[in-house]
Amino acid sequence: MEYFEVFGLEPRLSIDLTDLERRFYSRSRELHPDRFVRASREQQQQALAQSSLLNDAYRALKDPITRAEYILKHHGVDSKTVPPDLLEEMFELNMAREEGEDVSEQLRKMLTEIDASLPSKFSAWDESQDRKDLEEIRATLNRRRYVENIVHGHV
Repeated sequence: MEYFEVFGLEPRLSIDLTDLERRFYSRSRELHPDRFVRASREQQQQALAQSSLLNDAYRALKDPITRAEYILKHHGVDSKTVPPDLLEEMFELNMAREEGEDVSEQLRKMLTEIDASLPSKFSAWDESQDRKDLEEIRATLNRRRYVENIVHGHV
C-alpha cells in the first residue's frame, strides 16, 4: 500500500503517530524544493510529485478513521451501507425527537462508544489480517458515519 510505503511502514491500523510525524518531517526535509534548485526540471518535477504524495499519505495516515478507510479500500472492503439495526435505532430516535425529546446527548454518547470500540478492532486486524475483522471495522465505520451525520445535522 503506497501510503505506508512512503514512510517505510507496514500496513497497520494502529500506528505510532509520533513515529509517523518524525518520518514525515524527515522525508519533507529530503524533498524540500530548496534542495532541488540546481536540479534539472525533471528532477524538480519528480521531487514535487513525491512531496505531494508524502503530504497526501501523511494526511491519510495520521487520522485513524481516514487510515482505516484507506486500508479497507485497498482490501476491497468498500461497501458503505447502513446497518439495518442502526436504521431501526435511528427511526426510534427520530420519533423521540419529533415528540420533542432532545436526543443530541444520546447521539453523542453513541458516537463516543463507537470511537472507543475502534482501537481494539484495529488491533484485532493488525494481529489477524483477517478479512472478517475488516468487515467488522467497515460496519462500525458505517455506523459511525451515519451517527456523525445525524449529530452534525446532515441527515
